[in-house]
Amino acid sequence: MSLFIRELVGQKQAVELLNQALKKQRIAPAYLFSGPEGIGKSLTASAFSQVLLGLKSRTSLINHPDFLRIEPSYLVNGKLLTPKEAAESGAKRKAPPTIKIEQIREITQFLSRPPLSSDRSVIIIEDAHTMAESAANALLKTLEEPGRATLILIAPSPDSLLSTLVSRCQSIPFSRLSESELAEVLSFKGYEGLENNRLLMAIAQGSPGSAIIAHRQLQIIGKELLQKLQQPINHPLDVFAIAKLITTELDNETQLWLIDYLQYFYWEKHQQKEMIEELEKAKKLLKRFVQPRLVWECCLLKEVKNKK
Repeated sequence: MSLFIRELVGQKQAVELLNQALKKQRIAPAYLFSGPEGIGKSLTASAFSQVLLGLKSRTSLINHPDFLRIEPSYLVNGKLLTPKEAAESGAKRKAPPTIKIEQIREITQFLSRPPLSSDRSVIIIEDAHTMAESAANALLKTLEEPGRATLILIAPSPDSLLSTLVSRCQSIPFSRLSESELAEVLSFKGYEGLENNRLLMAIAQGSPGSAIIAHRQLQIIGKELLQKLQQPINHPLDVFAIAKLITTELDNETQLWLIDYLQYFYWEKHQQKEMIEELEKAKKLLKRFVQPRLVWECCLLKEVKNKK
């Protein structure tokens, strides 16, 4: 058995570590795939799961009886919904999605029976760092006695998880891509030329996934609104109009991304430390679900005041 992922660029160390485990037939009960978002952790986890289960393709993982994927969810009217399901249902989301203790209990129930068609069961836990402490402690018990199973936790860094969880996982580090590797991935995915956008590449920081998300977010935000925000705002009435436009047209997630974009913009173009700090305050308030329009008005009014 060996791991080969045609779409994966870079990450030679991660692939080599996993291939050595396969070659020596020394599969750990649990792995921690750590590194920035959008650099291939989930792709590698799916490919590794495919090999462990002896499947011919990653699409075979769908509905496979010995495979389970857990991702952060929202609790809506007593039901757990993925971010995609919540968006499709139009559910109001007042907090970021997290991995709930109910989902950890689902893992426990899943592992309570032996594998049905493979030598082992495989569980992928996306964004494992979103687990509350109660869920993490419940998972710890499963990691102590996983049985005939392999768990793959995906997180930004080992520090984002409880040390007791990390100590029970074999660490597989993933790193940011070089400029040439980033351009190769973007070209492969149909985004050739995106690497020439200096600001987007600064935001991406070596992550193709982040670059693609940035491109898509800019399409959602639109050129007109961006131009209003990138030009000097000289009058309070303009602030109120722009704040209304932002909160009417953009959801909370896109507003948070817009703040990141503006921070990069103000530093790249104007070295405006004060405005970057104000935007950081606005981000924290939006994450606490303070009234968005008020947050933007206060933030942008500071820009007008600083020019006087």
